[in-house]
Amino acid sequence: MTRRALIAGNWKMNMLRAGGEALAAALTSGIKPGASADLLVCPPATLLAPVSAVLADSSVALGAQDCHMNEAGAHTGDISAAMIKDLGAAYVIVGHSERRADHAESDVIVRAKAAAVLAAGLTPIICVGETEAERDAGEAETIVGKQIRGSVPEAAAEDTIVIAYEPVWAIGTGRTPTVDDIAAMHAHMRQVAGNVLGGADKLRLLYGGSVKPGNAVEILALEDVDGALVGGASLKAEDFLAIAAAAP
Repeated sequence: MTRRALIAGNWKMNMLRAGGEALAAALTSGIKPGASADLLVCPPATLLAPVSAVLADSSVALGAQDCHMNEAGAHTGDISAAMIKDLGAAYVIVGHSERRADHAESDVIVRAKAAAVLAAGLTPIICVGETEAERDAGEAETIVGKQIRGSVPEAAAEDTIVIAYEPVWAIGTGRTPTVDDIAAMHAHMRQVAGNVLGGADKLRLLYGGSVKPGNAVEILALEDVDGALVGGASLKAEDFLAIAAAAP
């Protein structure tokens, strides 16, 4: 089955308003008509409104990097999926390894956040991935399978969520798994997700972890890789557009 590629840019805690608006404008003017991939940018929460304005009437989608599991309430400093939707976003990243590590987010928390995103009518990008120690111990597939089973909410369907594989040891390090490792993990993910969801032919699986123009072609050509979750390279319009252009 043909699944349309999704190239998502996670800007993380980078950019002020002028830089974010300029980057968004460069993407909207640089994307080619008839592109083979969907483009998505996930700026910091402070930039959701101004970037949304720049992206209006373009084919580039907007997403957020996180949300709270509740729709409203006494949660100082947090934002809800409904608030994110109100700003024009269509996606929310949940369970990124940096959230799991820095904020002690468990599969239970990630699952609740993903459920909140779905309830708001948005698409969650659920992140999974093993540490270097877990891979060295031969536990990579076990860990990732456990995260998928624990993080995908009951309300999910294969065409309402995205799952992104980011080996923790490859994020921002310039290191990537071998193409064979990526292919094997994504095949395993589709099998596990298919068991959870009752099918995964329509499910988009993204690879993330030091994706750049130089390795995008071979990674995106893999059968079970349906796009990329891009970090540092998404902060440069030329690099991000080159990765998008590499999608088959």
